[in-house]
Amino acid sequence: MSEKIPYKIYLSESEMPKQWYNLRADMVNKPAPLLNPGTHQPMTAADLAPVFCDDLIKQELDNTTAYFDIPEEILSFYKMYRPSPLVRAYFLEKMLQTPAKIYYKFEGNNTSGSHKLNSAIAQAYYAKKQGLKGVTTETGAGQWGTALSMACSYFDLDCKVYMVKISYEQKPFRREVMRTYGASVVPSPSIETEVGKKILEQHPGTTGSLGCAISEAVEKAVTSEGYRYVLGSVLNQVLLHQSVIGLETKAALDKYGVKADIVIGCAGGGSNLGGLIAPFMGEKIKGEADYRIIAVEPASCPSFTRGKYAYDFCDTGMVCPLAKMYTLGSGFIPASDHAGGLRYHGMSPVLSQLYDDGLMEAVSVKQTDVFEAAEKFARIEGILPAPESAHAIKVAIDKALECKETGEEKTIVFGLTGTGYFDMMAYEKFHDGKMQNYIPTDEEIAENLKQLPKV
Repeated sequence: MSEKIPYKIYLSESEMPKQWYNLRADMVNKPAPLLNPGTHQPMTAADLAPVFCDDLIKQELDNTTAYFDIPEEILSFYKMYRPSPLVRAYFLEKMLQTPAKIYYKFEGNNTSGSHKLNSAIAQAYYAKKQGLKGVTTETGAGQWGTALSMACSYFDLDCKVYMVKISYEQKPFRREVMRTYGASVVPSPSIETEVGKKILEQHPGTTGSLGCAISEAVEKAVTSEGYRYVLGSVLNQVLLHQSVIGLETKAALDKYGVKADIVIGCAGGGSNLGGLIAPFMGEKIKGEADYRIIAVEPASCPSFTRGKYAYDFCDTGMVCPLAKMYTLGSGFIPASDHAGGLRYHGMSPVLSQLYDDGLMEAVSVKQTDVFEAAEKFARIEGILPAPESAHAIKVAIDKALECKETGEEKTIVFGLTGTGYFDMMAYEKFHDGKMQNYIPTDEEIAENLKQLPKV
């Protein structure tokens, strides 16, 4: 083991980022604006005011300000679990017998078990600052709901979570963590909202999707006085808050004179990936350095690799603004696989624009291959990864083995978004040989894409 690069690289508290980085400011081609679903005109701050917090709307619409100061209250909260470690995967390298150097940014060292807390605490702060009673949201695997329930508890806000039904049933312990922090949790689609009733009518027995849960959460927010809706991924504001991941990663590498060659992140809606790659992509766009950036998504929900770049609804109930993104169609309900946080029909408009511009790559991987990689990683590196994170692990291993074949000494960095200790039912199915790989047919995807709005 090298003496120069420690196993874990920690930044000091004083080295923590004091600002979030807005990648959009440096993008040559800006992400297309959100459109009003009724008029198809760009959404204004006034249009968004009934749904989002005022300060978050400013962040959402700002394509020119490169850096936003992180408020002191948020910085203080961050210090409870940040800076998070950048880990050199020496043991994984040795097992693979690869000349590649592998690093992972570990975001699971907080009770929510994931990176989601970085944005949850920011959104709760701005809701409290505005004097709101509470917020509503959706959650897939439950990581975002858990993080938001923690953040709302900290700021004494009410928290209403619509949890994708299949995850509600598969991950009861994560649901109970949310309730421990005071949140109310409802399986979605539900009969609590009009849009939920409509979805259940059209799709009896459905296991739900993030698109369904978003519809319900938005409806609840706009029909409840003193409430706003908050989202854990996709939106520009979320990628802004999550840039703290990439900024810390880059600072830790720079501290030891290490330059990444390949940066890999799992991709569902885009929060982790967008946050991790932000400073690397910024340098790439400005021509200051070059990186190979890879998004990894599930084969069961392949927005990037098999979707269409077009305007679409962000939710199944078609009540949210239209976003230009890689999408499988807002009516697409993915198979009930175990990477619940990646079961979203679309992708962040920022990442979609970058992908369309050829600045990053995307690959899709099968569920059983992901869990094989997760188990291998757990046995050698000592961390049980979340299924979402394991998508990045799978491709990091693949790239390290390619280096073994070619003899290239590439430096690979990937995001370990969180832990899998609430995902043991998934691991059980994998170990019992009951896990299946569902991959949607071309016909299924084409049928959903027929329903795209005419913009």
